[in-house]
Amino acid sequence: QVQLVESGGGLVQAGGSLRLSCAASGSIASILAMGWYRQAPGTQRELVARITRGGRTNYAESVKGRFTISGDYAKNTVHLQMNSLKPEDVAIYTCNMATLSGAYWGQGTQVTVSS
Repeated sequence: QVQLVESGGGLVQAGGSLRLSCAASGSIASILAMGWYRQAPGTQRELVARITRGGRTNYAESVKGRFTISGDYAKNTVHLQMNSLKPEDVAIYTCNMATLSGAYWGQGTQVTVSS
């Protein structure tokens, strides 16, 4: 059974940095895209960043210039480098890997930013 395991969340002061990582345990065939989503209390889950197998990336407007996504399709890992963190970045961050047969989700990791 495939599981996505995230790491790297935690508490940081505003202006600080965190690096999230997500690795798939088990074999996943034909990953088309990998991404990070987040959900803050009382809000809907939103896409933060996504990277396709071909290397195309897209970001939420609110994180452009601050966050960088990278992915290794050979190792089935995806990372999110988050710089200049703001209190409004507080959320549970969840990784996602999309395949032809469906999508896999991690359990989520909490990111907290103190002002």
